[in-house]
Amino acid sequence: MAAHGTANEFIARLYEAKLARAAKLPDPAADGEELLRRRERLASLLRIPLAQENAVPPDAELLERTDQGAYIRERVEIGTRDGLRMPMYVLLPKTASASSPAPAVLALHGHGYGSRELVGLTPDGRDEPEGTGIHKHFALSLVKRGLAVIVPELLGFGERRLEEDSRLDENPADMRNSSCYKLSSFLTHLGETLAGIRAQEVRIAADYALSRPEIVKAGVGAMGLSGGAFVAYLAAALDERFRAVVLSGYTNTYEDSYFFSRQHCLCDYIPGIVELGDMPDLVGLIAPRSLYLEVGKSDHLFPVEGAVRAAERIGMYYERLGAADRLVLDIFDGGHEIGGIGSFDWLRKELDAL
Repeated sequence: MAAHGTANEFIARLYEAKLARAAKLPDPAADGEELLRRRERLASLLRIPLAQENAVPPDAELLERTDQGAYIRERVEIGTRDGLRMPMYVLLPKTASASSPAPAVLALHGHGYGSRELVGLTPDGRDEPEGTGIHKHFALSLVKRGLAVIVPELLGFGERRLEEDSRLDENPADMRNSSCYKLSSFLTHLGETLAGIRAQEVRIAADYALSRPEIVKAGVGAMGLSGGAFVAYLAAALDERFRAVVLSGYTNTYEDSYFFSRQHCLCDYIPGIVELGDMPDLVGLIAPRSLYLEVGKSDHLFPVEGAVRAAERIGMYYERLGAADRLVLDIFDGGHEIGGIGSFDWLRKELDAL
């Protein structure tokens, strides 16, 4: 038994006290005003504005356009905030047009070498037909199903690392090759959060997607792995234009995935987030919109036991809103990786219903 008064005991006691206080908050599933307050509080913790829907589409520059057979791949750069520019890939099925628009999905990468890892490219931009990494080039699986796919380069990865980090060899297995830790540290000192900026930029990417004539205007989907799933749930929790969301290799409880047994990249932490509840309480802000939780049985970062507990709690929010059929838990044989066995087709079906 650990000695009394230890750092471990202190953190555990503080965590339990914060959750107990959050449990007394009004239920957002039963109170529309409380739902708005929760979103406002979440946006405040992220240090970003809540109001963004129907924003003016960002200025965009087309950098490249290549014919990939069944689809067109574009490299586009948009302005986001405070002078930041965000490059992203846009994969457009050739069947998409202004007269026959396609539903769109924001595909969000986790730790690795950035947006190229999702679209069939190596770190240096060469074609890589086989997706052997944890992301499995999943944006290609989505565009092959007739979806328009927007693949942002999240801040701190790939071309958006700090200048001193961009000289490092891009190794997907080496988290140190991202700029996450430095950016998170700098931004915390400046009163900002890296997670907040990423979520804000993804919402701006949705503004851009919905301004394209080839894309359905009724809303967008989102699919992310690991840290990309983190950003996807934050964006969707704040913004109801995200109508169908797939979270892969992320959804859990904080006790099972964040405290003591595992330590994640600093970009995954938000000061004060537990004051709003456990992770499933925050993911539950997506309800009653369609949500698919994809979990690898042997995920070493976000264990399946914690994922099941989280899904049960999220399910309570969906049941209270009469939307239990819009929540899916898919446990597949695999680890910390994209599954895709059911999620790709599910996402297409949900977005077709818009």
